[in-house]
Parts: sequence; C-alpha cells; structure tokens
Amino acid sequence: MKLSGVMLLMIFYCELFVYRITAQASGRPSVVNIGALLSFSTNVGKVAKLAIKAAVDDVNSDPTTLGGTKLKLQMQDCNHSGFLALAEALHLMEGQTVAIIGPQDAVTSHVVSHVANELQVPLLSFSATDPTLSSLQFPYFVRTTQSDQYQMAAIAEIVDHYGWREVIAIYVDDDHGRNGIAALGDTLAAKRCRISFKAPLSVEATEDEITDLLVKVALTESRIIVVHTHYNRGPVVFHVAQYLGMLGTGYVWIATSWLSTALDTNSPFPSDVMDDIQGVLTLRTYTPDSVLKRKFISRWRNLTDAKTPNGYIGLNAYGFYAYDTVWLLARAINSFFKQGGNLSFSKDSRLSDIQGHLRLDSLRIFNGGNLLRDSILQANMTGTAGPARFNSHGDLINPAYEIINVIGTGYRRIGYWSNYSGLSVVRPETLYSKPPNRSSSNQRLYSVIWPGQTTQKPRGWVFPNNGRHLRIGVPNRVSFREFVSVKGSEMTSGFCIDVFTAAINLLPYAVPYKLIPFGDGHNNPSCTELVRLITAGVYDAAVGDIAIITNRTKMADFTQPYIESGLVVVAPVRKLDSNAWAFLSPFTPMMWGVTAIFFLAVGAVVWILEHRLNDEFRGPPKRQVVTIFWFSFSTMFFAHKKTVSALGRLVLIIWLFVVLIINSSYTASLTSILTVQKLSSPIKGIDSLRSSNYPIGYQVNSFARNYLVDELNIDESRLVPLNSPEEYAKALKDGPHKGGVAAVVDDRAYAELFLSTRCEFSIVGQVFTKNGWGFAFPRDSPLAVDISTAILKLSENGDLQRIHDKWLLRSACSSQGAKLDVDRLQLKSFSGLYLLCGLACLLALFIYLMQIVHQFSRHYPGDTESNGGSSRSARLQTFLSFVNEKEDEVKSRSKRRHVERTSYRSEDEMSSCNSNRKHIELSSNLSLDSDTRNCNGSS
Repeated sequence: MKLSGVMLLMIFYCELFVYRITAQASGRPSVVNIGALLSFSTNVGKVAKLAIKAAVDDVNSDPTTLGGTKLKLQMQDCNHSGFLALAEALHLMEGQTVAIIGPQDAVTSHVVSHVANELQVPLLSFSATDPTLSSLQFPYFVRTTQSDQYQMAAIAEIVDHYGWREVIAIYVDDDHGRNGIAALGDTLAAKRCRISFKAPLSVEATEDEITDLLVKVALTESRIIVVHTHYNRGPVVFHVAQYLGMLGTGYVWIATSWLSTALDTNSPFPSDVMDDIQGVLTLRTYTPDSVLKRKFISRWRNLTDAKTPNGYIGLNAYGFYAYDTVWLLARAINSFFKQGGNLSFSKDSRLSDIQGHLRLDSLRIFNGGNLLRDSILQANMTGTAGPARFNSHGDLINPAYEIINVIGTGYRRIGYWSNYSGLSVVRPETLYSKPPNRSSSNQRLYSVIWPGQTTQKPRGWVFPNNGRHLRIGVPNRVSFREFVSVKGSEMTSGFCIDVFTAAINLLPYAVPYKLIPFGDGHNNPSCTELVRLITAGVYDAAVGDIAIITNRTKMADFTQPYIESGLVVVAPVRKLDSNAWAFLSPFTPMMWGVTAIFFLAVGAVVWILEHRLNDEFRGPPKRQVVTIFWFSFSTMFFAHKKTVSALGRLVLIIWLFVVLIINSSYTASLTSILTVQKLSSPIKGIDSLRSSNYPIGYQVNSFARNYLVDELNIDESRLVPLNSPEEYAKALKDGPHKGGVAAVVDDRAYAELFLSTRCEFSIVGQVFTKNGWGFAFPRDSPLAVDISTAILKLSENGDLQRIHDKWLLRSACSSQGAKLDVDRLQLKSFSGLYLLCGLACLLALFIYLMQIVHQFSRHYPGDTESNGGSSRSARLQTFLSFVNEKEDEVKSRSKRRHVERTSYRSEDEMSSCNSNRKHIELSSNLSLDSDTRNCNGSS
C-alpha cells in the first residue's frame, strides 16, 4: 500500500512537471491575477467568500484546468458602498488583474462597470441581479446568475395565476430596488395587471420611517404586497407589518429572493422572526440536483467550521453561483491562452492627461480583455448550479425559480417557475424535453397557507380603510324613469338601481356606498360626461342606463352587461288587412296560368297514352273531353281514373309529385299570408332613413346623435332632439310634413318601453349597433370584476329577469287577446272562396231543380186548368213525394206506365174492331172474311 501511494505521488508530480514545462513552452504565465469585490458582512458575502476561496483552491489543485497556471485571488471588502467598491476596484486593477469576480450588488456594479469598460477588464457578478446591467451599456459586465427580469416575470405569473390585478411594491430606493420594480411593472402590464402603489424605502430607513410608510400602504385598496429589498431592511418591514396587523387574513406578501437567501444562510431563524413571516411567499433561484451539487453540499460544513469564527453558515443559491463563477473564469482563461492570448497591458492615454495625486496613470488597459470576455460568454460547462451557458443577450439559459411558502418553523415548496413553461409542480428540467405549454390549465401550484393561517385564496383587495363611502353617480333622468328615478337627493329607484343593489348584496363583503344624482332634473344628463367624471375623481363609479360604447370604454372599466341593447329605428306603421281574394296571393298570375296549362297538358298526355288501352278513356268525343278536364284537375287531390299503361303511370307519378310540392307551397304561403300581421311603413330601416331627407328624432344627450353624425354622416340639420316619450309620439304622429319626424333613432331598451303602450308605432329594420348597459368603474377596479360575477349569478338564478319584468314588462300591445286576434283566420279572408263555392252550389241546385221539374211534368202531367185549394195542395204533396223518390224507381215506374198505356190502347183498338165486325156482318156477308183478316192483322 505504501509503495502504491508513493507511485501515485510520483505520477502526480511528473504530470505537474510536464504541465509546467508545457505552459512555459506555450508562453503561459505561472500565475494569473484575479480579484473579488464582496461585502463580507452580508449573507451573500459570507457564503461567497468561502465558496470563491474553495473554488480557487480546487482549480489550483487540478493542473488540467489551466495547464499548470495558478489563479492568484485578491479579495476586497467594499462594505456595501459604491465609493469603496470603486476604490477597491481601482486598487485591484493596478495589479494587472485580468478579471474581477463581483461586484456583489447592483449599486457597486453600476459604478465599477464604467471602470471595467475603460480598462477592458471583465466583471463576473454572481449576485448582481439588476436587469439594467445590460451587455449593451456594460459590455464587460457578465452576470453569472439569473437576472431579476426573470424573477419579476415569475412574480407576475403568480399574481395572474391567482386572478389578482393590482399589487403594492415596497422596495429599497437604490439601483437594485428601483430597476427591479420597474421590471416588475413591465411584466405585470403584459398580464394586464399593474402596480397600484409604490412605497420606496431609503437604504438606512429607520423603524419609524418604515411604520409611516406601511400605514400609507394599509390605507390603500390592494392587499397584494411585493417586498424587494435587502436583508438588513426586509425583516424590519415584516416586523412592523406584524405590529400593524398587516399579516392577517386578506393580505398576500411576496418577498423576492432576499428572504429565501436569508432562510438558507441563517436557518434556523429566531422564533419571533419566523412569527413575522408566516404565510409569506418567496422565490429562490432554482439549482437542479446533480452529483457536483451534492458533493459541494457535503463539503460545505467542513468549509464553514474551519474558516468562520461564528460557526456554521448555511449554503444559499449564490454560493453555488460564486463557486461556479471561479470555474467558469478558469476555463475561459484556459481557452484564452489556447487562442493565443497573452497577459499584456498598455497605458490609457486619457488617464495620463489627468493631473493630480490620484495616480490614475498607474492603471493599465488589459489588451486581451476583449478576447477573455468572448471566451467567458462562449463557455459551456455544468457546475454545481447547473448548466452554465449564455444566450445572445448575455443571460444564463433556462432561468427558473422555486416558489416557497413560509410555514411554522420552516417552509415548503409549492411549485416552480421556469421561463420555458411557466408555473408547474414538476421540476423544470423534466419539462425541457417536452414542447412548452403555457396554457392556463397547465399552470399549477400546490395549495398555500396564507397569512392568517388560512388556505382560502385572499381576494386581494379591500375598500380603502379611510371611512369614506363610495361616491356613485346616478343619472337624474326626466324620461323613461322606469330605468332610473331620483326622488329628492336620497331616494333612487328603477330597474338599473335594483340590478345594482341585487349585485351588491351577492358580494361576500360589505360595500359602503352613496348614490349621488347627476343632472339638472330638467333634461336627461349625458352618460358620457358622467363616465368622464369617474376619471376626474368626482365619482368612484356610475350606475344607471349607461350604454357600453367605444369612447366610454377608453375612460373607465365596465361590468358585464346586464341588459342587451343597440340602436333601432322607430317609425309609424299601419296594418295591412287581408282582402276577399287573399287566397290568390300565394301565386302570381303567371304561376296560376302555367299551373293550369300544365294540368290540361298532363291530362291530354295521359289520355293519349291510355286511349287505346283503357275503356275509361274511350267513348263519344264529348265524354272524352270531359274526361280529360276532370282527370287533369282531380289530380290536385287524387286520381279518379285508373291508368293501365306503364308510360301513363310514369307520367302520373311524376306529376303527382309536382302537384304535392305545389300544394304544400301554396298551403304554407297562404298560411303565412293569413296569420302573420302585416305592417307597412315608408321607412324600412336605417338605410332607407339615411338615404331620405326626412328629419330624424333622437333622445336628448343620447350617444345616438354622435353615432348618426360621426358614423353615418347624417347632416346635423336633420336631427331633432326629443326629451320624453310624449314628444316621441307627437313628432311621429305629425310626420315630416307637419313639423314632426319620419322616425326616431334610440336605444332598443327605450324603444321597447315606448312601444309597449303605443301600438301605432313599431321598430322597423334590424338593430344596427350591438351593445349593452353596464356599470362604470375606474380603470382596473377589482370591484368591476366582482360586480360582473354577481350579475352573471343574477342572470343564472333568474333574478335579473324578475327585476326586468317588475319594471319593464307592459301588456297593452302584447296581451294574449291581441295575439289571438292576430293569429286567428278571419272570415273575410275566405269570402271569395265561399262566394265561388256558394254560386257553384246555387247553380247546381238550380239546374237540378229544373231537371226535377222537367221530370215531374213528364211523369205527372195532371190537369193544369183545374182550380181550388185542395187540388193545389194535392199537387204539391205529389211533387214532394216525387222528389223524395229514387231516380231509379221513378224511371222504372215510368217504364211500367208506358207499357200499361200501350196495352190499354191495344184493348181499345180490339173492342173497336169487334163492333165494326158485327156491323159489317149485318151489312154484307161478302166482306166478312176481309174484315176479319184486317182485324186479325191489327191485333
């Protein structure tokens, strides 16, 4: 074992000797000077000091990293002062330092970066997160940690995830605080959120100053507070907030990474400090788990126990970045040498011209600074904090944060945020292999225990705690008071007021408000002016019949519409009644003629096809003509004649289908003509009204006037202001020729209420604008969102409709009886058909009666010359009996009588022949035989 150890030691020294020989041969120096600017007393400075020293030792103990060259580190304590940082930086650069690790904070970084630009010495800051330290302004500043731009983006997504819209920012008033909060404002604006109140603190703010500031914060509306400060002031802010009762239920406190850094460094916190931050959310820079990270964590306790007088110091995220920064710089220096770089310095001519005792002429420009900076930005390594690669903007790739909830004596992680996929409960590195998904359904966090030990998400805002009621402007209308009615200075009622009151009652919190009439009480006020007064601070909201239109939405936020509306045209109408020949209306004369021709044509074609085969289509010519006419028109209902030929049946099937369509269309059209009430007006809608030269009425102070003039380009001289429904009715009745108007353009809600009691007018055409009525609130007011939710609930549970029916339902022109009068078919609509049918019946009866009288006179000739009542009565009874008999019986009796008359006539002739025979026998015996033959022949 000893022998093997000796062998390994010999191999190591041989490799080290070879590396040194190689380094000397390649022109590499044996030592490279680097510096570090830290604030040793801070949480970050304590950890970074140990981490940087450990990293330098590790680099120097590995000859493969720099090829035998050693890093010579010089640390300076700038004590959180920009001036001291500048002095220490100048001191480091006098010693031909090629790079400086730090500065630690944004204030010193801004100062020192100007010196670095001049002397071309790269600065590698592992903790200066100010997003304004950009590569464009400070090309030699390299941030080896995450920018606050991403931390503020994470906070903005948390705010948006929980549905909050306003936050309060408490920050230290230096470069770090101001620039971080500016980045927060930008990211919130992208989410349609905003910072409603900024509360800056001086770097050395006293507890009294913090108390005064938090009192102002407590009087504001928002309850979402972001604290972006340093650790030396942050705990004081929470202690004062706890004293003021601002860490109770309803508040949300979000601290930036300073709090997580303090928790990691100084854990465990004293119990009184932990009590002050219960329920607070904070962010911690995410460093993925790795073997290197675990090894460094396992070494950390030995490092702190050996090198810190005050015992153990917790390892925070900046410790990982500080350790990796040294390795990043070492590999960049190695790459610098491989690319032919050398450590050479030259005088700065501009510094040589400065006279004085500062000895600035001793400062030298690092000639290889540009190449070293490029080598740093092109680095590709994996350290204890994860991959270290830079994007085109000079920021580390894949920025991510842990979201931590402080609970009890510790904290719990509720999720992650990454620039790749947003909020998630899954580790960010597991999502990099999947497509990015920022949909709202994919944004998740575990449950949070908020201040006040509650798991219910805080609303995020309250009414300002200043004892003042909300001043709500209400239009003092003089017409259509069903919507808003003001009685005196205190009493208000109407449809709009009831909807607002019902919505307020659904809110889970009390809303102190006071309704203030707006208007002179003689004319309807302008709702646009009422909304403008909200932006001027005169009113806190506006409630009434306020249409949601474009120019008003630019001044205020509106709730969900509680009634649909839009501009319509109201004009006089007259009812068109059906006439006696309405049944002819479904078809045009041409249609009637063509249909009749086709009936005859089809009958003729079927007759031709059936004539040789079908006995029913044969007979005398007169009978066949009748058959054609009868068959043709009977197909409208059904075919009375049977067809036997295949072609005849084919034609008949097709024709019957055509007849079915014609019959159905006729029936539907006739039904529509007879059941739908026809209203006629010379104005057909907004287009015909616009093209005419008639005067147009509008409601005083209505947005309809501006719309007609600005959007439809109607001349103002045609517009007539009207102030009440009575003026509407009079102007419409007078008409354009008697000093009135042809039509009135008004909001649909007003028009429907006006028409509910005036049946002689109607809406003509379609609604030509689409809008609704809503309640107006100041921009970004959270009360507008809650009232909108309440209005939706009113709509879903039916209360909104009940309020509508209470105030706006009228029955004069829409009663059930009037509707039945319109829907029922009237007798006069069918009088023409009934007249034709009656005439046909009378004609048929007359012809039938003539035929019966003719038959009766033939069968009962009687004695027409006989007189007397008994004879006439017997004659009438005989006629009625004749009418009641069947025609077949009459015909058979007529035949019998004809036979009987014939037989009687024969018997008379026989008796006459016998008398003549006897006479002849007496006269002459010679003619006996001849007469007898004649008689026999006659019989």
